[in-house]
Amino acid sequence: MARFTFKLPDIGEGISEAEVAAWHVAVGDRVEEDQPIADMMTDKATVVMESPVSGVVVELAGVVGDQVSIGAALVVFETDAVVTEDEVTAAALEVVAQPLSAAQVETAEQYEAENPGVEQVVMSAEPEPVAAVAPVEVAPVAKAAHALASPAVRARARDLGIDLSLVKSETDLVRHADLDAYLRYGSGQGYGAGPKRARADEAIRVIGMRRRIAENMAASKRSIPHFTYVDEIDVTALEAMRADLNDNRGERPKLTMLPLLIAAICKTIPDFPMLNARYDDQAGVVTRFGAIHLGMATQTDAGLMVPVIRDAQDRNVWQLATEIGRLAEAARTGTATSAELSGSTLTVTSLGPLGGIATTPVINRPEVAIIGPNKIVERPVFAKNAHGVKEIRKAKLMNLSISCDHRVVDGWDAASFVQGLKRYLETPVLLFAG
Repeated sequence: MARFTFKLPDIGEGISEAEVAAWHVAVGDRVEEDQPIADMMTDKATVVMESPVSGVVVELAGVVGDQVSIGAALVVFETDAVVTEDEVTAAALEVVAQPLSAAQVETAEQYEAENPGVEQVVMSAEPEPVAAVAPVEVAPVAKAAHALASPAVRARARDLGIDLSLVKSETDLVRHADLDAYLRYGSGQGYGAGPKRARADEAIRVIGMRRRIAENMAASKRSIPHFTYVDEIDVTALEAMRADLNDNRGERPKLTMLPLLIAAICKTIPDFPMLNARYDDQAGVVTRFGAIHLGMATQTDAGLMVPVIRDAQDRNVWQLATEIGRLAEAARTGTATSAELSGSTLTVTSLGPLGGIATTPVINRPEVAIIGPNKIVERPVFAKNAHGVKEIRKAKLMNLSISCDHRVVDGWDAASFVQGLKRYLETPVLLFAG
């Protein structure tokens, strides 16, 4: 028997280390050549590592969440024959950066369940048990033959599991206010919130995608002097046009606000090239890009990911909608490739209906700007009618936020850029002009 040490190969340009995302083997396992042994996560993608030899695993480089340097020992095997590094061919060592398949994810989860030694969440000791309290007997309440209530009140009572005959009312009709009073003061019947045991404390290792996000956000705020500008945009006409386009879309995807906003960004950027840029602060060089590769911040179960719409300036709103849907689905299902998650020149981040009044988004370093549309709300506004007379009308309004790197972008530029966007969004027919 002989030992062979498999060292972590160079799995990406500029990568000095990778994180153990999952082990597919354990010490003592017998593996065959080309069998998956580990998933290694880098800034770019997750890489499936395959065994270059057949043998028995005798040593692993740490647990899930640990960092392994390029060239350091990843797995030590005990083989039947003497194997040298020279005999491990380039084909055997070749790794392809690709997202995990559903089957690989299931394998990783199954391994973690069977190997508690690499558990990522450490639970503290359970608190002392609470002494049991003897139940309090409650005198039965005589039920009325019928309780009068509106269908809405009856539906709410049914959802809450409340017997309407037990609810007191000053009138013959049980109202919502009577239900509220019963919930507050009628806990004797078991509907009030009783005492609950406190949850045990948790100590959770910050690993994987969450660690990457933490590191990137900290580096962005630490090295970039942010400033944020917010303006209000009347999107009444835009929303009317969007509804009309959707009513006549045929087989094309349904339009949200995002593809229309991206189209407006692509129309406006040529006059503000300093925003579609990256800043290399080590070399002291700002690169202004001709093409717009738009990052789209997307919330997934694994954390925030930023898939990239390539050459957004060359796509119409329907093509943008299609690509947005495709990339969002790839990000959420973990099938987005390394190329689809890198190379953005400007980023848009949106919380959709949770967008709030205003946001102060963090720049996706090394970019120099990030745009955040907020929630659309209806408000009364003063506006001139067709006869030039001021009147109050209902309008759909949306605040638009932009955060910029003040080393590269001046406040005047950011404000002027948003005013340019505002022109297209408030007069949306211009989006389709030449």
